[in-house]
Amino acid sequence: MTKYDFTTLPNRLTHHTYKWKETETDPEIIPAWIADMDFNVIPEVREAVIGYADQMVYGYTYASDSLYQSILDWEKEEHGYSFDKEAIVFIEGVVPAISTAIQAFTKEGDAVLINTPVYPPFARSVKLNRRKLIENSLVEKDGLFQIDFDQLEKDIVEQDVKLYVLCNPHNPGGRVWDREVLEKIGHLCQKHGVLLVSDEIHQDLALYGHRHTSFNTVDPSFKDFSFILTSATKTFNIAGLQVSNIFIPNDSLRRRFIKEIDRAGYSQLNTMGIVGCEGAYKVGAPWLDELKEYIQDNIQFTIDYVAKYMPKIHVYRPEGTYLMWLDCSKLPLSPKERDEWIINDAKLWLDTGSMFGVDGEDFERINVACPRKILEEGLEAWRRAYEAKGF
Repeated sequence: MTKYDFTTLPNRLTHHTYKWKETETDPEIIPAWIADMDFNVIPEVREAVIGYADQMVYGYTYASDSLYQSILDWEKEEHGYSFDKEAIVFIEGVVPAISTAIQAFTKEGDAVLINTPVYPPFARSVKLNRRKLIENSLVEKDGLFQIDFDQLEKDIVEQDVKLYVLCNPHNPGGRVWDREVLEKIGHLCQKHGVLLVSDEIHQDLALYGHRHTSFNTVDPSFKDFSFILTSATKTFNIAGLQVSNIFIPNDSLRRRFIKEIDRAGYSQLNTMGIVGCEGAYKVGAPWLDELKEYIQDNIQFTIDYVAKYMPKIHVYRPEGTYLMWLDCSKLPLSPKERDEWIINDAKLWLDTGSMFGVDGEDFERINVACPRKILEEGLEAWRRAYEAKGF
């Protein structure tokens, strides 16, 4: 017996929802792209936001002690990560945090490394800040992304990498990097004087018994060169509230990071973001447990459905996140032809793999965090288009 409803689709067509924007003009399109869940917000979080709104004054706010404590409690209880309140820095999102780190700790022309394929804003942030983008390709083995550590060290040394932006859990591959992998990464960074930004925004969405390991829990010395990026917004489907938590235990690095934030003129958090995130951390654990069960069922449904009806497409089972990576390399279509076919014939809006780098050109990414009925409709539409092509 479940307490929360994951089967009812909220009305998202009247709220200027970015994910559903194309559906506003073409009602046949089923959006399964951007990492935004099609579930109602946690009732307790909704009540907290409404309760604050009833005060009728929406002025400037500061981060309360209770907000800090809710974050500290969550990290300790959920991830075994304990640190001082002073290590927490707030910013509106993890992407601005990545850009802030790039600006604060590198200069124009410096090399910044990412593992590809990866979340598109990683590469975009490097390029827009006029840094040298180093793409270290992940390799696939046994259905999982792996890091080629020989190539990684070669890239770091030959390109004189200053900053490494890691994605854990990985998006789009869904890999939850284990302690051994993180330890190797950390020691390489120590050996070659590389700062590491660890985007852990999907930390709470580890699935199938996998446990997220925060980079700073692997070795106490890793805190001296790392920045951990997290947020309640992805976990609890409140991305529009625009609040992220950056953990920087090293005082010198933290002061430089804050100075860069100050240079950009950012000072106050979103008022509703404070209320929503604190409320989610305090009461959201039971909802999250049920959510992950529902997502796991949707993942299994997708794997089984595609294997049965679209066998030329291979689906990777993620260890975390609600985002699935689909290998379409056996389809006799170019990436451009494939994307046009999916959106025009199947009326299904996915994230094209080329967004994640050249290593993703043969792939598509699908978001399965939605009521099963919507997922079924999307996959059935794709199957009809698949069969019409004679694949």
